[in-house]
Amino acid sequence: MLNVTKTAAEKRKAFKDGINSGTLQRVPGAFSPLVARLLEEQGFDAIYISGAVLSADLGLPDIGLTTLTEVATRGHQIARSTNLPCMIDVDTGFGEPMSAYRTMVEMENQGLAAFHLEDQVNPKRCGHLDNKDVVPVDVMVRRIKAAVEARQDENFTIMARTDARGIEGLDAAIDRAKAYVDAGADAIFPEAMKDESDFEAFRKGVDVPILANMTEFGKSDLLTTKQMQDLGINIVIYPVTSLRIAMGAVESAFERIRDEGTQEGVVPQMQTRARLYELLNYEEYNKFDTSIFNFKV
Repeated sequence: MLNVTKTAAEKRKAFKDGINSGTLQRVPGAFSPLVARLLEEQGFDAIYISGAVLSADLGLPDIGLTTLTEVATRGHQIARSTNLPCMIDVDTGFGEPMSAYRTMVEMENQGLAAFHLEDQVNPKRCGHLDNKDVVPVDVMVRRIKAAVEARQDENFTIMARTDARGIEGLDAAIDRAKAYVDAGADAIFPEAMKDESDFEAFRKGVDVPILANMTEFGKSDLLTTKQMQDLGINIVIYPVTSLRIAMGAVESAFERIRDEGTQEGVVPQMQTRARLYELLNYEEYNKFDTSIFNFKV
């Protein structure tokens, strides 16, 4: 909108340059365009759009129930609201390799800068749950190759996620990552790593940017940005943090309203009307509107 000045192509290049810069890219998750606007204002490097968050926001568990159309639509809504590049979770590509091809086309058309495609069996489940299963390597390789073939902008980042760590072991997960890079993946997302040693092994094993998923209540230790920078990790996501904070605050506030009969006690914790208008850039919209609708009937 009025505050967005960068094109999708510019944002894609910024994302690719960032993950190859040697500086850890900090990428929190946004569950809405408004949250993305706030995160841009706070100086983060990019925006992450989580499949788990999108599912939860629709009142669904993260077990592959969302559709390509739902994910692409939410991705577009968030991407068009910010100058930051946006990376989106496309699960398993919503089907077989031909579906991964279409997924690439749709995400590029919707203004996204990057996505990650995973090697779980379709339909998938949350990466930090047990009893996951992964497809044979050659099936995932075909998914990646289909996406690469569909890509029009060379700066769109295709990231391969592997969930094999908890199923086949660390060495097998690294071997899978190498095969995915050979198939054309620009970066690797090793899911459900346990600790620094896991990330260190991946860093030694593959020569492309690596993502660390710092999700709360999961299987991974919550590392600091300094620890991750020292390990040579290129990008960190905080996928569900904003939703968990927001829902925790909503639950607590409405418990008080239910019990006390008024919201008076939680008003100090609320974002003010003035702050919301500032974040929405109301003043600039008003100036723009007045400059056009300046006639009298």
